[in-house]
Amino acid sequence: MVAWLFCYAMLKLIKNADLYLPGHFGPGHVLIAGRQIVYVGKSVPQLGGELSLQTYDLDGRRLIPGFIDGHAHITGGGGEAGFATQVPTVPISGFIDAGVTTVIGLLGTDDLTRTTSAMLARVYGLREEGLSAYCYTGGYHLPPTTLTGSVKSDIVHIECILGVGEVAISDHRSSQPTFDELIKLAGETHVAGLMTGKAGILHIHLGDGLRRLQLIDKALAETELPARVFNPTHVNRGKQLFDEACELAAKGCWIDVTAFPVAEDEDAWSAADALIRYWQTGHPNNQITISSDGGGCLPHFNTQGELISMDFATSSALPRTLSELLSRGIKLQQALPPLTSNPAELLRLPQKGRITCGADADLLVLDNNVNIFGVMALGEWHRYDGRCLRKGTFE
Repeated sequence: MVAWLFCYAMLKLIKNADLYLPGHFGPGHVLIAGRQIVYVGKSVPQLGGELSLQTYDLDGRRLIPGFIDGHAHITGGGGEAGFATQVPTVPISGFIDAGVTTVIGLLGTDDLTRTTSAMLARVYGLREEGLSAYCYTGGYHLPPTTLTGSVKSDIVHIECILGVGEVAISDHRSSQPTFDELIKLAGETHVAGLMTGKAGILHIHLGDGLRRLQLIDKALAETELPARVFNPTHVNRGKQLFDEACELAAKGCWIDVTAFPVAEDEDAWSAADALIRYWQTGHPNNQITISSDGGGCLPHFNTQGELISMDFATSSALPRTLSELLSRGIKLQQALPPLTSNPAELLRLPQKGRITCGADADLLVLDNNVNIFGVMALGEWHRYDGRCLRKGTFE
């Protein structure tokens, strides 16, 4: 019985949950002390009567790990059609309401007026408000925007920076990086990861260009860099691109699909379609993730690179994708890893993505209709039974 080691006021017991760890555990109970899970089991833990305990009876509702959104523009994205089209900073409720308890921020097309410094400030702000937040250094373009002068130095010296991204290839908005430029950047990122135990990945934006994944294929064939260093995202934006990305997964890369809306006649796969196709082809189950591109713009360009329409993404696409997968007969225990344990493994965040002793108490409660009933981040309820219990500073 370890609960006595913690301040009595921090103990929370979640009873009668249908547990997904993300594998299906079945009926069980979870004890939380402070920010951490300290017990998961079939029987109710026996605690001393002198301890003060907050108890939450879920009455059979499903308890799952909080979502990890591995690609979000936490300071806002956009700007492709002038300064007025910059997307505002995303408030913490934009993540919590979508079940996101860990977010990875990044810069996109605008890595000039949006800076690494501003990204770090937003990471720390979200942390102060109760969310787990990390980020990448750099952005679409090379040479990358950094805080200390190099991506290696940023990763090594700044705790919350896990890698580099999103570096754009096969896109008219990119800096048209050469093969040598890309592998040099990947090498620095990899070494920084080795030095720190961080993810050390190069998170790569894929556009609509016909070269698709050629630079990454060449890097795997001609360099000594491990495949896991190259992490392409938006790989479901084209059907042929997705097929090629699946081949990369077979070679050891981790691929990321984006939960953006897809029209019926569009040459793209929705996140749910992409996941189902991926599973059907028998590729490694742990090497695919889903992210939202939350806060980023969703532009549509003509053949001359001119913007013809735009929208912006939100993290709410993640629970919608989960609901769609379940409606199509996918079991919850199969649908959850791309949202939870897979990104935790890729990002080398062992305390995230699972309900287990020693993990951070990042938890979601789902009702019978797969709606979010409760959101706990780092041991604190932000939402419960339809009520907002914590807000951002300016919300």
